Amino acid sequence: MKPIEELTAIAHKLPLPVLQDVDGRIRDWLASGGKENHPYIEQQLRFARHFVKVDKA
Repeated sequence: MKPIEELTAIAHKLPLPVLQDVDGRIRDWLASGGKENHPYIEQQLRFARHFVKVDKA
């Protein structure tokens, strides 16, 4: 699963301020020409994972 897809899958589990922060950062990144497969998106996913318990089975 791509990082952006995993973020979408766990979005409903994130506290609203965290979701808004991650969403804003990713939107800004993409608007400035960044790509979805860049490590920056993975960094945002790692940040989001700190707020939810994700079963990676």
